[in-house]
Amino acid sequence: MVTHTVSFSLPLLNLSHPASTPGHTENEQPSLVWFDRGKFYLTFEGSSRGPSPLTMGAQDTLPVAAAFTETVNAYFKGADPSKCIVKITGEMVLSFPAGITRHFANNPSPAALTFRVINFSRLEHVLPNPQLLCCDNTQNDANTKEFWVNMPNLMTHLKKVSEQKPQATYYNVDMLKYQVSAQGIQSTPLNLAVNWRCEPASTDLRIDYKYNTDAMTTAVALNNVQFLVPIDGGVTKLQAVLPPAVWNAEQQRILWKIPDISQKSENGGVGSLLARFQLSEGPSKPSPLVVQFTSEGSTLSGCDIELVGAGYRFSLIKKRFAAGKYLADN
Repeated sequence: MVTHTVSFSLPLLNLSHPASTPGHTENEQPSLVWFDRGKFYLTFEGSSRGPSPLTMGAQDTLPVAAAFTETVNAYFKGADPSKCIVKITGEMVLSFPAGITRHFANNPSPAALTFRVINFSRLEHVLPNPQLLCCDNTQNDANTKEFWVNMPNLMTHLKKVSEQKPQATYYNVDMLKYQVSAQGIQSTPLNLAVNWRCEPASTDLRIDYKYNTDAMTTAVALNNVQFLVPIDGGVTKLQAVLPPAVWNAEQQRILWKIPDISQKSENGGVGSLLARFQLSEGPSKPSPLVVQFTSEGSTLSGCDIELVGAGYRFSLIKKRFAAGKYLADN
């Protein structure tokens, strides 16, 4: 599937994207997941297969999808929770089916697309897309924020994208970038503590982790969890590695992989990783532990979105988060 994203810059924030879109292949079927509820048929714009991507009367509601993607960066120092530093960034993207450009061409004065972000008070440093979004700064309710889309600008943008990317089945448009108000270690979905014992002939490493439901609005599993630690000092032998891990002799680092960690995991997602390394050139010098994971179905901010007014409907609201720079030191 081919997608196109418009983006705008956000100074001082390093936003990473946990999910990527696979490339379109000739034999791939059109995606009906995002926009089809039995009424709309999507095909690859410009191809001869099937009917028009979006056929509707002026009174029908237009399908729009929304996605919240958040990145949690954390630094844990020893076993002291007060020394944990956390920064969570995020973005909200709206996605439009390719056939919407034809609809706008036939209906040049569409209803304004207006939406409300819920739990807005948990966000800080919010940057709306300056070309496309307007908002009312005099609203009394701090927990919700209403935005409306500059429709002429959106229509111009989508028309331009459709000409540049005729094969795209939908267009992703960046709407909001933000930081999430973080409360230290309580805001981290996976708490970490690392302990090294470095002797001239051996190194003992212990990693304690704890799944933290309090960091999420909905408790979802952390997927593809990886714990990576470099070990110097000339490792000659591994002993007592629990659970089993992969040792890369060339890069001198150990990697534990856990498919998922959640409340349903053993001990409610609390566990330890242990290893002893025999050395020829010890002692080792402790290195930061690097952790990676992804998660689908929830955000750390608890933000949600709802439409205001008529003319549009959400066909899908996607929520996900992933680890950015997620480190733990001795």
